[in-house]
Amino acid sequence: MKDKIKHVFFDLDHTLWDFDKNSGLTFEKIFKLNSLDVNLSAFLEVYEPINLQYWKLYREEKVTKAALRYGRLREAFNAINVEVEDDMINHLSVAYIDYLTTFNNLFEGTLDILNYLKGKYELHIITNGFEEAQERKMYNAKIKHYFKTITNSEMVGVKKPNPKIFNFALHSAQANAAESVMIGDSLEADIEGAHNIGMETIYFDYKNLNNSNGYKSVTTLKAIEDYL
Repeated sequence: MKDKIKHVFFDLDHTLWDFDKNSGLTFEKIFKLNSLDVNLSAFLEVYEPINLQYWKLYREEKVTKAALRYGRLREAFNAINVEVEDDMINHLSVAYIDYLTTFNNLFEGTLDILNYLKGKYELHIITNGFEEAQERKMYNAKIKHYFKTITNSEMVGVKKPNPKIFNFALHSAQANAAESVMIGDSLEADIEGAHNIGMETIYFDYKNLNNSNGYKSVTTLKAIEDYL
């Protein structure tokens, strides 16, 4: 892979930017600011799988951005039997996005792997995240300058694994699929999507699920050096 790759494309959330940690800190803050008596651990335990399911529906164009933001909170509060009015749900959904980008924990080894790769390859981002949040995340976490191009689903109008977003990103990067690799945590969105248009892939199995389905995989960011 080292001999032919010229462009490295990363997913952002759950790959470089530690979404779960930053999300938990955000909920802790906005619950406190709004005087909500909520058991944070119980909430996060139900919220995280609900959020992943909503993102899957969002990728499949089955829910809107607004429905995702409202629905994941409403279902999580219902699951732990906490009564919260719709007005508060809507307020929290906005506050969550506002405060999420103020926490900037990265996965262990993020800066090391970016510094390792930056002199050897051109680096890029392909993300399904909301445009207004993703730019702020990278800027506040001080990693935006590593990337030549940043492609998000809102600018393309489709989401990973749709081939259009990968082709858009390749065009923006002036790259072709055969000389590019996609690194991400989602087998469906990142790995299968990129593989289907001819890109190399590295699956970031940070939860050590051992479910790579035969794709190249790593459980730490440092292990990417074995391939690149």
